Amino acid sequence: MSLAKEFRFSQGSLQDYVDCARRFQLRYVRRLRWPAIQVSPALESEQQLQRGAAFHRLIHRHLLGIAVERLSDYVTDPLLRQWWQGYLETAPSDLPGSRYPEVTLSAPVGHFRLVAQYDLVAVHQGERAVIVDWKTSHRRPDRATLRQRLQTRVYPYLLVRAGELLNAGQSLRPEQLSMVYWFANFPALPEWYHYNDEKYSSDHDLLSSLIAEIAGRIEEWDPDTLLPSTDHRRTCRYCEYRSLCRRGVAAGLLRERPPSSADPVADGMFEFEFDFEQIAEVDFG
Repeated sequence: MSLAKEFRFSQGSLQDYVDCARRFQLRYVRRLRWPAIQVSPALESEQQLQRGAAFHRLIHRHLLGIAVERLSDYVTDPLLRQWWQGYLETAPSDLPGSRYPEVTLSAPVGHFRLVAQYDLVAVHQGERAVIVDWKTSHRRPDRATLRQRLQTRVYPYLLVRAGELLNAGQSLRPEQLSMVYWFANFPALPEWYHYNDEKYSSDHDLLSSLIAEIAGRIEEWDPDTLLPSTDHRRTCRYCEYRSLCRRGVAAGLLRERPPSSADPVADGMFEFEFDFEQIAEVDFG
């Protein structure tokens, strides 16, 4: 059992491994699709996902220059309209002028590539860059929880590695970067993180060792044996593989899902749908 050399790691796949090695194995190595809902009630969960995706599309089109009035005419869902109004009134405004919505970057880490799709990267050439991530979860994670998420480490790290593609060929230094999470349900409470050399070095060590660990562990494991599952059983309530692992049948309740739980829109887990031929990459040296 091994990972294909063309496998792309992402913050979503790395977070899956950190949360549960078995889930990573089932989802990315065996590519097993398991017929179980992740969150209950299923209809409400599906509506939340669709609403979150619609919100991201609205912002994307707005950043591409489509008039607010034209976009607003198509917003009929009450909660989506509330989010949209919050974005228009309180979204981060002091951003650099060159803005790249829904941009995807990639760079080599060890023998694999690390890839990320950003909601928005705003750059002032030679001075600073800001990563903006729109969150639509019901609950707002605290600062410590967000800091522990792989997204908070992968996104600025990868922008340092590949940011020259958005900065007229000039590399971005860690201290020039910051990242902000903006919450649609808490528009007045964004969370900012500022990057520096120390964090970049720490993230490089962590991500390099984590990717090497995953590759080595998968390579050495008996293909007929499952990797260990998490000891944190609350995580299993929101995993589609819980019945396969004999960790219960019923899905966890949407209103009780921890704000740190993976969400396909909020945590960027639609990476499988990327057109990798269109990804801006940094070549192996």
